[in-house]
Amino acid sequence: MAAAAGVAIRARGLQRRFGELRAVRDVSFEVAAGEIFGLVGPDGAGKTTTMRMLAGVLGAHAGSIEIDGVDVLADPESAKLRLSYMPQRFGLYEDLTVAENLRFYADLFGVAAAERRSRGAELIGAAGLAGFESRLAGRLSGGMKQKLGLVCALIHTPRVLLLDEPTTGVDPVSRRDFWAILYRLRETGVAIVMATAYMDEAERCTRLALFHAGEVRYCDTPASLKSRMPGALLAVGAERPRELRERLARLPGVLGTLLMGDRVHVRVDDAARRIEDIRAALAGEPGSSVSPVEPGIEDVFVALLEQPAPDAHGQPR
Repeated sequence: MAAAAGVAIRARGLQRRFGELRAVRDVSFEVAAGEIFGLVGPDGAGKTTTMRMLAGVLGAHAGSIEIDGVDVLADPESAKLRLSYMPQRFGLYEDLTVAENLRFYADLFGVAAAERRSRGAELIGAAGLAGFESRLAGRLSGGMKQKLGLVCALIHTPRVLLLDEPTTGVDPVSRRDFWAILYRLRETGVAIVMATAYMDEAERCTRLALFHAGEVRYCDTPASLKSRMPGALLAVGAERPRELRERLARLPGVLGTLLMGDRVHVRVDDAARRIEDIRAALAGEPGSSVSPVEPGIEDVFVALLEQPAPDAHGQPR
């Protein structure tokens, strides 16, 4: 069965239970070729379970999945030839070298030796691993291990790439290099689904699915999600932000507060009116400041979860 034009992944009505726990509830979305689709949500929201069902390593109790036109639930082995799945703990062999790990995964996917050498050299270079081919994987840094994991996942030229929090615990430079590889893959038409705990990474995705309690509560571009956030956002700084947050939450017109490092993000009904109220409340507070700020995905996520869940047409219930 051929995939619909431009659609690399189609998930419909996915459900998965673990005993009495409904881990995934009626999850549906589509991912286009050349798209970076982000899964965002707290631990236990259903992101990893959904990712494992997409990869064909975990069955669904209801629903359907197509990867590049292949029915994953009916024919998971055929689907696996079209995708790569990089779980939170990728299965590198630490007692093998970089080159040996790459050769192992190439053999696993039936990649011919000539293609393995040419594509392997290209991927190794793009990942910044050139010169480390003879180093044992166990002696690589955390960031280099993740990049080697990505190289191994890409050796068979998949059309769909599934990444479950691949940069967690990785240093900023390696995260930057990792994303540079993803952008190049996107340009070649690879569809990427990425679960991430980093909100700055969520901002880089083409679209986001906001998971909560096993459901996709919202699915849209980062810009469109921000436009849905009710109210306006103010950044309030002070020497004791945690104590300040509790005080600000009690002020009139405050819709929500979120601690962000040494500042408190305060969502208000009217920025022009409430900014003066907050300044008055902070009179005498050493080092205090109040200024409007653009919301980030974390602000949006928290604000939207406080709203009634939307129905199938995106309207509040």
